[in-house]
Amino acid sequence: MESKSSEAADVSPEVEVEMLKQRLADEEKRNAELLTRLKYMQADLENYRKRVDKEMKEAGESIAKALVARLLVVQDELDLAAKHAEGGNGGRELKEGIGMVRKNLESALDSVGVERIEAVGKPFDPALHEAVAKVQGRSSKGDMVVEEIRPGFTFRGQLLRPSMVKVELASKPPKEEKEVE
Repeated sequence: MESKSSEAADVSPEVEVEMLKQRLADEEKRNAELLTRLKYMQADLENYRKRVDKEMKEAGESIAKALVARLLVVQDELDLAAKHAEGGNGGRELKEGIGMVRKNLESALDSVGVERIEAVGKPFDPALHEAVAKVQGRSSKGDMVVEEIRPGFTFRGQLLRPSMVKVELASKPPKEEKEVE
């Protein structure tokens, strides 16, 4: 014990103040490093939250898209049943019942962001339409959709299913026809 007190006595107040200043500077530096690490960890946590939110939203969209695709098959079958009811002995009640179910289904699909692609009378667009039949036309305006075989749909702006269509091909001037041959 005597040696410690003699060591403390040997240290001058100026040296002790310098040692304390150095310790304070070291602690301030350590504190700044810990604060920087904390800020990085907070940023990482925020990025993680955003990524998880985005993945959850995408998963929800994927599930909704799969459900809508299955519902469209039901709508196709209802359309087919309605056509048969009109042409045969289906009865007025059957026709009205199918019409009500179809209307409710269309309303449900509309409410989640499903939109029907308008095709008939529009220019053929391979991004939205699938040509299943072609007929030669007389117009030179371009390839036009003349009949819709199966309707196409978009889901919140993205193509869900292309329209199956019959396309009237634009007539080509004789010069172009010779080049093609």
